[in-house]
Amino acid sequence: MLGIFIGIAAVVSLISLGSGLQQAVTGQLGSLSVDKLTIQNKGTGLGPPGSTVVEKLNENDVKIVEDVRGVGLAVPRLIRITKAEYNEAVSFTYATNLPEEQKAAQLVYDSFDIKAGEGRLLKPEDEGKILIGYDFGRTKQFEKDLGVGKKIKLNGKDFEIVGIMKKSGNFQLNNIIIMPSKDMENLLDIKNEWDLIVVQVQDKNQIDEVSASIEDALRKDRNEKIGEETFSVETPVQALGAVNTILNTINAIIVGIAAISLLVGGVGIANTMYTSVIERKKEIGVMKAVGATNRDILFVFIIESGLLGLAGGIIGALLGLGGAIGISNAANSALGSDLLKVMISYPLLLGSVGFSFFLGIIFGVLPAMQASRLNPVEALRG
Repeated sequence: MLGIFIGIAAVVSLISLGSGLQQAVTGQLGSLSVDKLTIQNKGTGLGPPGSTVVEKLNENDVKIVEDVRGVGLAVPRLIRITKAEYNEAVSFTYATNLPEEQKAAQLVYDSFDIKAGEGRLLKPEDEGKILIGYDFGRTKQFEKDLGVGKKIKLNGKDFEIVGIMKKSGNFQLNNIIIMPSKDMENLLDIKNEWDLIVVQVQDKNQIDEVSASIEDALRKDRNEKIGEETFSVETPVQALGAVNTILNTINAIIVGIAAISLLVGGVGIANTMYTSVIERKKEIGVMKAVGATNRDILFVFIIESGLLGLAGGIIGALLGLGGAIGISNAANSALGSDLLKVMISYPLLLGSVGFSFFLGIIFGVLPAMQASRLNPVEALRG
């Protein structure tokens, strides 16, 4: 039973967590407008999109994208690490720019569903002002609460906080600083370079065609062949598909690992039943002596092995569900968000328990057949 409930617990807990994470990520990506796509040079490490590339996009790239037929608006974006100082404490965090044009700025807010929880949203014409993520006003990284109207140093320069964003399901948004484009360019001495370009297409039904046209235009400008591009153009559907592929692969690996534990548990049940046959020879002999048929004996031992598997499955399902909820609560408390949720799937729970019962029966067949074939006289001798 130990192997059975370890395997079932692993399957239930990890798949429940994986499904919850998949739904959360899918929800975040699904909330993005289907009429927008993202362009960036290929990255070299881990970090927000566009922040880890060596060679940045430039104004020429922006102009090429704007000239592509079907492009309604092209918004260049910056995402950089800045040094934040407040109350004599220092922290390093990501900062991003708010475009100078009102239409482009609104696109940024709409794309990520950014709303002000305290104060107000940043305006393109603001100078020396910033909008901070939800977690800045809640965590104790500066040992003193940040609030609207207070000033914080970024790379040695003072900026006034005009607003704190509402909590987002995207943990990166909860820990980011938004500042006007000119302030960010001056602060970090940035000239003619962008980390990514967000494009809003005129017709969302033509997004794939527009994406292909942008790829062709950039490929032609850079003199690159198909498959050798130094850039990527990604739609929300492609991003969603990539995430789902990764999470489904992880789930498949989890099931494979758990299957090994289930196999070990099944072998353990078979061994237990063989031992039971040996220890209960006299009982089998008595049953046969009073009229029990081979089929009756077979049925008794198969049901017993099935019940062993069933008990292991029930224990495993309960432990797995409890473990998943515990891990989810601990992770969310540490991250300060509700990203990692547990998806309780009753078909998964019932299926796991039913499978463990079936597994017990399968591994109990051979011992049961051995018991049913015992000679009554020999069985009574023990």
